[in-house]
Amino acid sequence: MRRYGKNPDEDDVRVRPNSRGSRPRTSIRPKHEDAAEGMVLTVDRGRLTVLVEDREVTAMKARELGRKSAVVGDRVAVVGDLSGVKDTLARIVRVEERSSVLRRTADDTDPYERVVVANADQLAIVTALADPEPRPRMIDRCLVAAYDAGLRPLLVLTKSDLAPPEPLLETYGALDLAYVVTNRDDFLTGGVDRIREELAGHVTAFVGHSGVGKTTLVNALVERQRTTGHVNAVTGRGRHTTTSALALPLPGEAGWVIDTPGVRSFGLAHIDPSRVIHAFPDLEPGTENCPRACSHDEPDCALDAWVADGHAEPARLDSLRRLLATRERREGD
Repeated sequence: MRRYGKNPDEDDVRVRPNSRGSRPRTSIRPKHEDAAEGMVLTVDRGRLTVLVEDREVTAMKARELGRKSAVVGDRVAVVGDLSGVKDTLARIVRVEERSSVLRRTADDTDPYERVVVANADQLAIVTALADPEPRPRMIDRCLVAAYDAGLRPLLVLTKSDLAPPEPLLETYGALDLAYVVTNRDDFLTGGVDRIREELAGHVTAFVGHSGVGKTTLVNALVERQRTTGHVNAVTGRGRHTTTSALALPLPGEAGWVIDTPGVRSFGLAHIDPSRVIHAFPDLEPGTENCPRACSHDEPDCALDAWVADGHAEPARLDSLRRLLATRERREGD
């Protein structure tokens, strides 16, 4: 073993000649105090588009981040070429703490969580009233994911010119959900302004299965077309891609919408059912006398007595149990 003297210098450091990476390793990482702040707009095959001030910058994740990934909506620190000029590349050196994370799994047996978006505070669940028919199980699953992530759910019903909204709204009446009803004429007459009122001041993720009019609605809200390819979220130039999530600003800096690809299913394997009760403040105190690991749908559940004593409406308990059951029931059941 080589022993250094009391006052070692650079000559005491063993360096292999003609070897790549022969510089002595250090655990000290640069702080990047001069890094610029940005927001991830989209991710495409390892390349991230980051909005830095008024420029879209293409960046890659720095090696020092390890396995930590950045997703749409993340606030990040970026260094390198921040000009936004074509073929330039910056590095994301830090992902800031997230205020919320919306996750899903491919199905209810898949243990791998997929982060859909970060830092959203509202989830717009878009469903058509006809063509295609509403899928209440899909809505229920999205509601559970929203409640688990701490997001405000917003029900957006499209194609009301083909079917009335009342039957579906009655199903969710006990949840006191915010909702907006639209039809095809709204896109021609400016009726989307009602939706903008619900989106103002929020970062809203849009989810829905294919064919419900989600992307058409987003196009109208941000006043540009999303088709295929790349779009500049600041200038609106270029073409949109439909295969990845994309954050877009509302006119007048009123908020952000995050358009996500249409999904066939919304797996909830990652959801802890005990967290869903937090979205029911009128029922949550009644769980104090529940047995340990109560599913809230068993004979000894204390919520039955809580409701019987008049602390909450029976319909609220029915809604809670229906949502909790979505983890145990497939979408088509």
